[in-house]
Amino acid sequence: MRKRWLLLPAVLLIGWVYVFNASWRVPMPEGDGIKLIAHRGVHQTYHREGLENDTCTAERIDPPRHDYLENTIASMEMAFAAGADIVELDVHPTTDGQFAVMHDWTVDCRTEGAGETRSHSMADLKALDIGYGYTADNGTSYPFRGKFAGQMPELKEVFAALPGQEFLVNFKSREAREGDMLADLLTQYPEWRPAVWGAYGGDEPTYRAADLIDGLHVWSRRSLVDCLAQYELLGWAGVMPEACRKTQVMIPINVAPFLWGWPNLLLTRLKDAGSEVILLGPYGAGDPGTAGIDDLETLEQVPENFPGYVWTNRIEVIGPALGRGNWAD
Repeated sequence: MRKRWLLLPAVLLIGWVYVFNASWRVPMPEGDGIKLIAHRGVHQTYHREGLENDTCTAERIDPPRHDYLENTIASMEMAFAAGADIVELDVHPTTDGQFAVMHDWTVDCRTEGAGETRSHSMADLKALDIGYGYTADNGTSYPFRGKFAGQMPELKEVFAALPGQEFLVNFKSREAREGDMLADLLTQYPEWRPAVWGAYGGDEPTYRAADLIDGLHVWSRRSLVDCLAQYELLGWAGVMPEACRKTQVMIPINVAPFLWGWPNLLLTRLKDAGSEVILLGPYGAGDPGTAGIDDLETLEQVPENFPGYVWTNRIEVIGPALGRGNWAD
């Protein structure tokens, strides 16, 4: 009997923690519904087994379902048509002071060229065929070779071609000068400021851009790790760590159920802290930070009336599934 009485405080504490962090205690926060971030626009998907930072993803694409390549104006235009609210794109500075829209650190994988992307002028990059290296059958055929010469866009071209749309800029380096370059571009062309919803990537250019561009949505990988780890440690008591405040919190969909108060209470706590959630695909499904909600089965795991952002590599599937845009395979 005495042992039972000694266990009572522990049982009461566990019960209190459960009720205090129960999602059902509060309604889902109000919002404008799901907002879709199309990673790299409409693009060729690829298998992620054994994926490393320097893996040439163009050499491992799935059999093509469409004719669009990542980071091209056509792919971005189609992503918006398929229901994207924001398109994520990647930038590198060129030797003549422009921003080339290209994912890879070098041009060797996707093009017939060689060397670091940022070691070329914009004119040199424009001369390359960005579809040159794509193959779905280990080099037996190259379905896009010869079809995408001159289609690596300059960032200015993207903004000019797609007025009224929003973009998330991914800095691929840790050079702070890239933040200055983006701020200078928007100072020179203030009509394009609404086009830049946010920026992420290397901490130095990201936070330099945030210092110079009012209202820019930014975050870093380190802050995300700190946010989730600290919240898991302290969130049971309702403590929201500083790393989770006034930011965008990227949460893998298979990690979310293990966070205190998911979904209603956690989203309410983050909203009260001035933060928004970007739901990613499952952690462990490939390169961290870019696994997306890419199929209908994973989409079903998104909470009903979710008032945040959903990250997807297949906007052509997810947009129409939510009744948005149009897409014809």
